[in-house]
Amino acid sequence: MSDRGSESAPTIAPGEIIGPGQTLGSVTDKIASVALRGKVPRGWWIGFGLSLALLVVFITSLGVLFAYGTGVWGVNVPVAWGFAIINFVWWIGIGHAGTLISAILLLFRQQWRTSINRFAEAMTLFAVACAGLYPILHLGRPWLAYWLFPYPNTMAMWPNFRSPLVWDVFAVTTYATVSFLFWFVGLIPDLATLRDRSQSLIGKKVYGILALGWRGSARHWHRYETAYLLLAALSAPLVVSVHTIVSFDFAISVVPGWHATIFPPYFVAGAIFSGFAMVATIAIPLRRAYGLEDFITLKHLDNMARVMLATGLIVAYGYMMEAFFAFYSANLFERSMMSLRFDGPYSAAYWALIVCNVLIPQSLWFKRVRTNVVSLFVVSVIVNIGMWLERYVIVVTSLSNDFLPSSWQTYAPTVWDISLYVGSFGLFGTLLFLFIRFLPMISIFEMRTLVPEAEVEGASGGEEAP
Repeated sequence: MSDRGSESAPTIAPGEIIGPGQTLGSVTDKIASVALRGKVPRGWWIGFGLSLALLVVFITSLGVLFAYGTGVWGVNVPVAWGFAIINFVWWIGIGHAGTLISAILLLFRQQWRTSINRFAEAMTLFAVACAGLYPILHLGRPWLAYWLFPYPNTMAMWPNFRSPLVWDVFAVTTYATVSFLFWFVGLIPDLATLRDRSQSLIGKKVYGILALGWRGSARHWHRYETAYLLLAALSAPLVVSVHTIVSFDFAISVVPGWHATIFPPYFVAGAIFSGFAMVATIAIPLRRAYGLEDFITLKHLDNMARVMLATGLIVAYGYMMEAFFAFYSANLFERSMMSLRFDGPYSAAYWALIVCNVLIPQSLWFKRVRTNVVSLFVVSVIVNIGMWLERYVIVVTSLSNDFLPSSWQTYAPTVWDISLYVGSFGLFGTLLFLFIRFLPMISIFEMRTLVPEAEVEGASGGEEAP
């Protein structure tokens, strides 16, 4: 299969999740060769170089922040939450698709997850790493972040466990820990494959240490499957709980526009919406650059687009209910806040997010759009932009016009707000490109189980599917 130029639905049979003509050996060779090849493609160097350049911008912004404090940001009174919290919520949302694809779809035995779960899990870890930095930096004294943990101390300074900001600390760290364990356990059989196929002594040693002595025995497979299912069961509720707790940062307050019971499901749906959009944004260039069209097929892209459409409709419903409750409640402050979104200093951002998150995703009703790589890529990028604008509108509009008119003030980001956000893409991209270079971006052993039986029996060397 090839997607040179435009692609259309008839190139794939119904239910097909792996390209034709694949054997056990070809699956292993094609995926493992990406990590083991000696010559790195030019495109990888270009992407990695750009990511490193953005990472330098990120580190420079951190240096300025540490030297001069949070005054270099655009935060003011009353808008004490600016880009830092906006970006935190946005990056956490992006990290949700990996856990959903890996854990929930695994428990429901959806085989189409196999081709995209590995790099989606890696994307989750890197997105959570970017997200976790922002609340720490927002403290003003990031070196005192450990005060958020209930450690024994002589001053008896315990965190306020009734605050959702403290809940965030435990939710995000738990999410990151379980996601890492889930990702690493899934890698172990493939690390053993790379260990056995590596031609360099360093590669054999490093992959051998990480493979934890894997030999593929029946006992190893039994323990692996038990651990993998247990971690999947632990990860599944985290998909809902983490962003629900993030939404409590807003919903438990009394600020107009935040004090709403719709926030938890609204935030979770938005997280899955933006997360799948980012998975599609990464998967489409990867399949083209590394010739993985037989593994990440149009069936996978179509399924991801369907999930985006479904969650996008839930998000659109949340927008409608938000406006309905504001006016139906007859609450002066809620109504004023919503009017400012419609026709105020931030109205351009509000209507842009409606276009990006509501109108443009409706094109996914058409199969021609869902199965065309160019159009799906464009829609995915637009959705990511729209979901960032949503977080911007939620945070800024409610804070800039609160209950005290004398303290009303507009918010405008500074160059250091923007540079820190843009630079975080450098951290994310650097980690992602290193992952692509040194680890299998697609699960080798899971893809081997999808090879048709006739081709398994005819595979050379007497290999058997795990």
